[in-house]
This record gives sequence, structure tokens and C-alpha cells, in this order.
Amino acid sequence: MPTRDSIYVDGTWVASTGSDTIEVVNPATEEVVATIAAGTTEDVDRAVAAARRAFAAWSATSADKRAKYLYRLQEALTARATEVSATITTDMGAPKKIAQAVQTGLPITTLGVYANLLSTYAFEEMVGNSLVVREPIGVVGAITPWNYPLHQVVAKVAPALAAGCTIVLKPSEVAPLAVLLFADLVHEVGLPPGVFNVVTGYGPVVGEAIAAHPDVDMVSFTGSTAAGKRVTEVAAATVKKVALELGGKSANVILPDADLAKAVKVGVGNCFLNSGQTCTAWTRMLVPADRQAEAVELATTAAAGFTVGDPTADGTKLGPLVSASQRDRVRGYIERGIAEGATLVAGGAESPDGVERGYFVRPTVFADVRRDMTIAQEEIFGPVLSIMPYADEQEALEIANDSVYGLAGGVWSADRDHAVAFARGMRTGQVDVNGGRFNPLAPFGGYKQSGIGRELGRFGLEEFLEVKSLQL
Repeated sequence: MPTRDSIYVDGTWVASTGSDTIEVVNPATEEVVATIAAGTTEDVDRAVAAARRAFAAWSATSADKRAKYLYRLQEALTARATEVSATITTDMGAPKKIAQAVQTGLPITTLGVYANLLSTYAFEEMVGNSLVVREPIGVVGAITPWNYPLHQVVAKVAPALAAGCTIVLKPSEVAPLAVLLFADLVHEVGLPPGVFNVVTGYGPVVGEAIAAHPDVDMVSFTGSTAAGKRVTEVAAATVKKVALELGGKSANVILPDADLAKAVKVGVGNCFLNSGQTCTAWTRMLVPADRQAEAVELATTAAAGFTVGDPTADGTKLGPLVSASQRDRVRGYIERGIAEGATLVAGGAESPDGVERGYFVRPTVFADVRRDMTIAQEEIFGPVLSIMPYADEQEALEIANDSVYGLAGGVWSADRDHAVAFARGMRTGQVDVNGGRFNPLAPFGGYKQSGIGRELGRFGLEEFLEVKSLQL
């Protein structure tokens, strides 16, 4: 893979003002596969200046013309989907099928969603004697993570472009290569210079410069809660809008009358998706106490089906974690769970059998997990499931809500109305009822320390709009 040591500013690839570079490592092989530029504050200044210059013309571009650019991007990404998904597998270790269907497929869908939305969204309406106008907020700073490296970018870039905003993006330095390919596509479709800019680099340098910049009108950040707090703190000095999509510790509540076998199987798959590196992962499985043994048996069997290995192989279901530090962090949580008295029923902190290199972790299941245990409270971000018994539905709801997070969750019951009633009591931004499918039109975001604001669909578009009223 070629060296990508330039940044994309004002419609062209240019050298960084700094000389430092960052190595990109394939987590399955531990080999360096590329280097990227370690951007500087001066690079951010250049990118923001370009975005500011481009804003007046882009914000005045018709919704129809903005939609055409999004359709072109969708077509370009679709044409390069195989290359992009293979790059994501190399970049952060997603198994081939996940990289194709989710990591690449979802961004393609999202681009189409926003292109379509522009044909129907009402940017103006009359409210009494007032004309209420929704206008683009301005220059958007987007800071994105490594776990879904392209989806998290497109979930910000597509609605921001649709709204008429210009963008300065800092992708994760851990898995940036698919994003740089996306920038190539932006260039190919002829998006006007300065509308979309990319500065690679480290969070404390590039990310903080974006959040602090007085000419950035809004920061949209996805990542850890700790980093989100820092972004908010830095952005507060200029009183800019901040949208945050942060951590999660989601509960999968299996009610007594549910189809236990189905609920457990789907729940394990949800927890282990993307090697557990998913903010919405159902990492807490709540089961009736008198059925915990049955649930444990089902979960253990399901976990055994998650083949660990080469993410480019067809049969692999569980790829590596993204880095050595992430692998060590997750293994540390497994050891902590054992030390605090949880019952290890599958997996463990040892390297998977037959794996000699790569940042792999065994698919791990704990039983008898109490709500005060570290593994029940903190986001692990790896393939680790905690099975938690409850006495009755009231206790199940209390356990589900006993978290500083509130991003996602699941609830299962033979009676859908009963499941919906239970879901209404869960303090979380999304709840899947009986395995309800992911909906890219629905709002995505969290309660409590899982974030501020919403992404996807019209709700995501409105995050990038200011509201003005004209009294007539």
C-alpha cells in the first residue's frame, strides 16, 4: 500500500507543514503497511481557512446540486467498494464479510439517504407570522474513530454536505487509509475546492486545534467518553456547537417469556460484532436467574462459533483488535473479571489457539456478573460478554439503567407490546425490540455520558443546521 504522507486541503493533496509521519499497522500481521502525515496546527489553520473561503458559495448551492454531488460520491464509492473494504480489513482488522457488508455497505447507503432526503426536506416553513429558515451552521470540524473508520466519517460528512456546510476532517491515525481513499473519491467527483478537507494526525495536536479554532462553527466528534469530554472543554472557549457520539455499555434484556435460544444467539453476535469494537455492543446480557444456566450453555455454544483468525479468510468471524494496546486493555478487563469473582465460561485472557501474531483476543463469556463489577460498568471494547441474572423485571430494568452510559440496548419478549413497554423505561438512545433491524433513517445517539445530539436520517441533517426566524 502506498505511503499517504499528504493532507487534502483546498481541493488538492499537499505536503504537511511538519516532517513527522505516523506508521499504520495491520493488526492481523503486526506489519507496517503505510505511513501518513502527522499534521500540525498550521495544517489545521490552512484547512479551516480553505473551508471558510468555500462556505459562502457552497451554502448558496441549491439542494438539488448538493444532492447530485452526494449521488456521485455514492456511485464512486460503490465502484471502488472492493478496494475500500479490503483496505479497511488491512487497516483495522475487520473480517472480510463485515468489511464489505457493514464497514463499506453502510456508508454507501448513508450517502444515498442524504441525497434522497434533500429532495423532500423543508428548509423553510411558516409558523404563524414567522418564516422559520434552517441554514447551514458553517465550518464543521469532524473528528472520527478507528472502529468504523469510513462509516463514522460518512455519517458526519454526508449530512454536513447536504446541509450546506464545509468540512475539516481528522480521521483516526490508527486506521486512516480508507478515509484517504474516500478523499480521492471526493476529488474525483469534483466537489468544489475547500468544501471537504482532511488533516491526518494525532488527537492532542490536530483534534484539539480543530476543536479550539475560532473559525470552526461546530465540532462533531465520535470516540471515547474521556476524549469527548476533552473536546467539549476545548471547544467551550469559543462557545461553538458540539455533537458527541461516545461510549456505551448496552444491556440486552431477555424477559422471562422470550425465545431464549434466539435472544442469546443474536445477543452474542451483537456483542462480538467487529471483534466487540462497537459502541452499541450489547455487552451485558440480562437473563432470569432461574434460566441463567441455560443461557450460559447457549452463549458458550454461540461463542465457540466465532472463529478467530485471518480477517481475509472466508471463514473468519472474529478478527484482531485494532492495536497491541487495545488487545492488552481488553485482556486486562478479562483478568479483572476473574479477580472480582465472575465465572469465566468461555474464552479467557490467553492468546487464541494457533495464533502466533496479531492482536487477537479469545471470544469471552462471563456468568454470575454482578452490577458492581468492573466488567459490568466500564466499556471494554472487545469480544467480552457479561451474563447478569435478575430476580424480576423491576430488577432487570434497574440493572439495565445502572450505567453512566445510555447508547443502545435490546429487549426480548413473546409479547411485542410488553417488550416495547419495557424498552420505554430504558434510559438509552436506541433499543432493538426482538432483534429489530438497524434503520439508517432513525436517529442514532445516546443519553447520559453516551453523547449529545443525533446522527443519521433527518435528525442527523438537523444537527448541522441553525434555525432563524423572520417575523413578517
